[in-house]
Amino acid sequence: MNRNRLGRSGIVVSDICMGTMTFGTGADEKTAFKIMDKAFDAGIDFFDTAEMYPVPPDPGYVGRTEEIVGRWLKTKPRDAIILATKVAGPSHGWIRAAVREGMTTLDRHNIVRAFEGSLKKLQTDYIDLYQTHWPDHDMPYEETLAALDELIQAGKVRIIGCSNETTWGLTKSLGVSELHGLARYETIQNNYSLNNRRFEDELAQACRQEQVSLIPYSPLAGGVLTGKYNDGGRPEGARFTNYLNAGERQQVMAQRFVNDKSIASTKAFMDIAKEEGISVVTLATAWSKQADFVASTIVGATHPDQMDDIIKAAYLTISTDANKKIDEVSLEHRYPMG
Repeated sequence: MNRNRLGRSGIVVSDICMGTMTFGTGADEKTAFKIMDKAFDAGIDFFDTAEMYPVPPDPGYVGRTEEIVGRWLKTKPRDAIILATKVAGPSHGWIRAAVREGMTTLDRHNIVRAFEGSLKKLQTDYIDLYQTHWPDHDMPYEETLAALDELIQAGKVRIIGCSNETTWGLTKSLGVSELHGLARYETIQNNYSLNNRRFEDELAQACRQEQVSLIPYSPLAGGVLTGKYNDGGRPEGARFTNYLNAGERQQVMAQRFVNDKSIASTKAFMDIAKEEGISVVTLATAWSKQADFVASTIVGATHPDQMDDIIKAAYLTISTDANKKIDEVSLEHRYPMG
């Protein structure tokens, strides 16, 4: 499996990253172990989690994913795994309301508190990549980055990254790091898929110029690109089926992913995949990792069999003809995610 460097750091990772967001809800511990074992045996050495997982968030479940990952981690050589986790920070209201009080500010107190909690749950004494899950634009970057820098200086964190960050926020943070001699964000973890190419508008240039690596999440657009929501499909237990039947905030989130434009583009991408003789899951995953600013694509699964088409993507180079067709669909259905 190909391996890429994270930013300007010395850490290299497999170009597929095992995401764990649903471990503890969508996948129980036994199933999660099987998924992670299958990923590891296939050559995936990069695993991503977060203090607020699993999703959908619930006060009774927060932290369960890190606990599951921690117990699995004890079955493997620690230095064979590149482990990433996140401090929550500010988030959208319906998510924030479900997690512990005090997760809304990226000040030193909350960062240290979250980090020590993650270490305990993950049963390790260091984190390879520690990330801010949501930016806190009301908190001076000087304080946030100084707190993260302290963790690196203490030998508890190797490198830091951000997630769901804006172009302004990323470039601002890099300026603060340079000015004050603090650790810099080496990675950014944002949504990027065939159905959501907004990252290419501005953030891609910032990443190229500043040597920051994108770790894209949701390469299947929350499952939309599998085709399971086509023609009004609402699979029982699926994330956006649940969201569409929930509160207003969740419905708004679901409608960003599941709408007429996203379904139309999904059908077109499925046709391209068929012409290439591969599944749309393999096509979408392979596409998301091919950009020069991408280091590793985060994938998720709730059953080990789902890893088969994902693992195939690690060894696939999309043809020039297929890429041209993909770009044509993207241009026709620009911004299918509202």
